[in-house]
Amino acid sequence: MAFRRGFRRFGPRMDIPKPVRAGEEYDVEISEVGSRGDGIARVKNFVVFVAGAKQGEKVKIKITDVRDRFAIGEKVSAAEGAVATEEAAEEVTEEEVPETEETTEEATEAAAEEVKSEEEE
Repeated sequence: MAFRRGFRRFGPRMDIPKPVRAGEEYDVEISEVGSRGDGIARVKNFVVFVAGAKQGEKVKIKITDVRDRFAIGEKVSAAEGAVATEEAAEEVTEEEVPETEETTEEATEAAAEEVKSEEEE
């Protein structure tokens, strides 16, 4: 069998079924960011590129295109678990945060005064 120069043969091309289908929606977590800035998620270890997603973000995506080795999806909304977490974070008010005896500015001024007094001695 003759091979053309620059042509690589990887064996017979098998049409392996993909774990995702165009039009389906999934709740995923963006695990990485690709070289073009797209978020990368995995569905059953199958790579899905999501435009406009950030690393660590949990989103609901809709698959728009499925290729041989990856799929392309778009953000539909934040994942349901992520929405609940954001609502819980909003419920925390300033009253629930314990107040310290001195503010950050007062602590910084006090530390600066201590340094000055040590230098004078």
